[in-house]
Amino acid sequence: MKFAYADPPYLGCGKLYPEHPNARDWDKKGRHHLLVEQLCDEYPDGWAMSLSAPSLITILPMCPTDTLVAAWSRPNSVPFYPVRVIKSWEPVLYRGGRSTFKKGNGDCVRDILTAPFIANGLIGAKPRKFCRWVFGLLGATKGDTLDDLFPGSGAVAAAWAEWVGEQSPLPQLPLEALACPVC
Repeated sequence: MKFAYADPPYLGCGKLYPEHPNARDWDKKGRHHLLVEQLCDEYPDGWAMSLSAPSLITILPMCPTDTLVAAWSRPNSVPFYPVRVIKSWEPVLYRGGRSTFKKGNGDCVRDILTAPFIANGLIGAKPRKFCRWVFGLLGATKGDTLDDLFPGSGAVAAAWAEWVGEQSPLPQLPLEALACPVC
């Protein structure tokens, strides 16, 4: 099976990526709609997409009705500016994937994950535990392929290589090295 994972600049957050000349395009709803169409057209086996909680109400209606929502809870979230409520979770939309599991073989995946975010200086980098959870949501196995449409830090590719038993393109760091140093 062929899957995709998309982690674009979140709706309204293009300004956080000044080094990318087209990042502000992602501040437009239409650009996210085109991405959803691309995912549905090019990855009928399954796909997953990260987005911000405030944009869920805008982006979910763009998706087919069989699209599901999972939640990544980030226990080490901190405010980026003075706010009353700290945003401590992110939705992950996912569609398709393997739908059958053998009872009792440990392949079932919960639709919520609690894992700290990575404080490595790259906005939006995802921890290995998160990546493995997304692969599990899709039911991905050895022999499948995954296209990371927004490679960024390379963490998704490294986690995928580990998931399917290939040589990782990045060195494996201990999980403690990936956690927020403040927590």
